[in-house]
Amino acid sequence: MIYLIDLEYVETRYTAQWKTEFPQALADKTGTDVTIIEGLPQDNDVSSGTFLDFSATNIYKSQQVQKIAEIFKAGDVKDGDHFVFADAWHPGIINLKYMADLQNIKIKTHGLWHAGSYDPQDFLGRILNNKPWVRNSEYAFFDAYDKNYFATQFHINLFASTMFPGPEYEDYLLDKIVRTGWPFEYLENIIRNDTIGVEKDMPPKAKDLILFPHRNAPEKQLDIFKDLEKHLPQYRFVNCAELDLKKQDYHRLLGQAKIVFSANLQETLGISCYEIFLAGGFPLVPDRLSYSEMYLDEFKYPSEWTLSMDDYQSNKEYLKDRIIHLMENFNTNDLKAAADINKNSLQRDYFSAGNLYTELTNE
Repeated sequence: MIYLIDLEYVETRYTAQWKTEFPQALADKTGTDVTIIEGLPQDNDVSSGTFLDFSATNIYKSQQVQKIAEIFKAGDVKDGDHFVFADAWHPGIINLKYMADLQNIKIKTHGLWHAGSYDPQDFLGRILNNKPWVRNSEYAFFDAYDKNYFATQFHINLFASTMFPGPEYEDYLLDKIVRTGWPFEYLENIIRNDTIGVEKDMPPKAKDLILFPHRNAPEKQLDIFKDLEKHLPQYRFVNCAELDLKKQDYHRLLGQAKIVFSANLQETLGISCYEIFLAGGFPLVPDRLSYSEMYLDEFKYPSEWTLSMDDYQSNKEYLKDRIIHLMENFNTNDLKAAADINKNSLQRDYFSAGNLYTELTNE
């Protein structure tokens, strides 16, 4: 049996799709029964610049812990069962290990890491970086999981260099860490279906669309996007966070856009820059963070151009030229071919969870 401790539903995020698609993928790829451990739906009063309600998420997780305790009490958990935490940053892993170890039930635990205080640009790193309990909690979570999953090598390096610096930890980390893509195998079909009838061959002002797909948080540097809008009036710039978009609406907007733009200072995967490939457009990302290993040179610009607003001002003309190049050469065979190559490599290595499925089928 695989028990999936899932993520709470947020309409504008991939967690909405993971409610159904992730457990189905686990069942299909492993041939194992899957039981979802979920809480009750919460009203998410999301704070500005964040993607979850800090109180509601703890209500949801507490309800999950209660359900885990109930299946232990009922005697349903058996040797060889797997528990997969869709977000490794979950205090319930401690409760789970407490019950399993004290009852000598030999389960396997798996946690997917998205972010944490070890990343100085993440909200946990920005707000709680001087709170020892946060870092100590992350040490405990990491050790409690038999396998810890990261979607990019950048994220692994960031985590290891902050949490476990020094060669003495190499064997420990090799045993505990698995680099795997995330379970987004379903995404291409969804975006293809959602963008049927949405063509880029529209009136010039409508089709020359550039999107900012990120939330309005400091590490996303929205100010750079806004300034580019002033200096490139020939194109239409849209900040998706300013619109009340359902997921399908967002996908249809992607289907109209030529470019999604990023100046991120924090990114451990980056779904929207893959989604634009699926919708027939291009990303333009800085050559840093997870982007460095994921994207071809055709879709990257030098990191130093947007390390800060001052750096951007010094390099604004270069960045404008890069955007103009992609926009005006959108239909060229060379760029289309590069986009196909890049899309396929992302699909294979970063948006398919093959190594997770393999671990779940290992004895």
